Amino acid sequence: MRYFPPFGASALAALMLLTPGCKDNKETTPAGGGAPAKPAGAKIALLLPESKTSRYESHDRPHFERKVKELCAECEVIYSNADQDAAKQQNQAEAAITNGAQVLVLDPVDAASAAAIVGRARQSKATVISYDRLIAQADLDYYISFDNEKVGKLQGQALADKLKADGKADGTIVVINGSPTDSNAAMFKAGAHSVLDGSGLKIGAEYDTPDWSPDKAQQQMEQAITQLGKDKIVGVYCANDGTAGGAIAAMKAAGINPLPPVTGQDAELAGIQRIVAGEQYMTVYKAIKAEAEAAAELAVALARGGQPPAGKINAKVNNGQKDVPSVLLTPVAVTKDNIKSTIVADGFWTTAQICEGSFQAACAQAQLQ
Repeated sequence: MRYFPPFGASALAALMLLTPGCKDNKETTPAGGGAPAKPAGAKIALLLPESKTSRYESHDRPHFERKVKELCAECEVIYSNADQDAAKQQNQAEAAITNGAQVLVLDPVDAASAAAIVGRARQSKATVISYDRLIAQADLDYYISFDNEKVGKLQGQALADKLKADGKADGTIVVINGSPTDSNAAMFKAGAHSVLDGSGLKIGAEYDTPDWSPDKAQQQMEQAITQLGKDKIVGVYCANDGTAGGAIAAMKAAGINPLPPVTGQDAELAGIQRIVAGEQYMTVYKAIKAEAEAAAELAVALARGGQPPAGKINAKVNNGQKDVPSVLLTPVAVTKDNIKSTIVADGFWTTAQICEGSFQAACAQAQLQ
């Protein structure tokens, strides 16, 4: 995989200039000449993969839809969630194309089988933006996501550093990866192993978690506890907050106290609350608002017949068939110490949301209130 310089605020601001607002349905000629733009009232499909991970319905969808409407009041967003069913997602994509979608913003359930959706879109001259997860072996137009190997490196480094500080740098850990059908999961895994494999820590058990299911992660952790012994596990690498929640539930049920450091990702509300309460060590915060808005800006520009100006795409990522023009944003490691300066400062979650109910005392101790 080949990366260009990191995507900063200036590049995002520049990308936001790609798309003029839609004022009427007349065709216009782009400033640089060429074919007339498509009518302002274009159709854009947003195809998300699942709802077990709370971010998609609580952040990705609303931010994307709001930004599209802000840029083009007459544009229509055709929204579907596949509920972790690749066949269902293919049907949803077909329906969107039949309904006239000029651009598909597609977060694939299965990175390999989604190539068929790209092929079908090509037949109808629709553009495909691979969103968050990279579609493999396909003639993609664009890819918008985060530096996903860096996500794994942040998780692995945070765990290794914490265990070294605790005097457990040569202890045994459990590794719970993401779904084997998710191309991002493979990148998280590669990034984590690039740190953990040379850290001195011993990986006592490792699992891939179908569908990113917290319930399956809980079962995997139960197996690891039985195999290794509950007193032998010094840390747990979990690829996201959902799997972290499952692993933590298994350890609490087994009577492990205190809990070892556990990693996560996505800054889910439940994950942030566990960090405040001391049950989860860290998560990786990805500015989903910036990701969703960048996707909306690009989608509207493409739906209206435009192209991103040269230099606004900040990376190229190879998906096995081509180097895909990409927008990559930067992830951030979050522990109890920087929740306020990251999650709260960005408005991702408010202190009122984090500190409700039983978390009030822990929030006060963490100086979040």
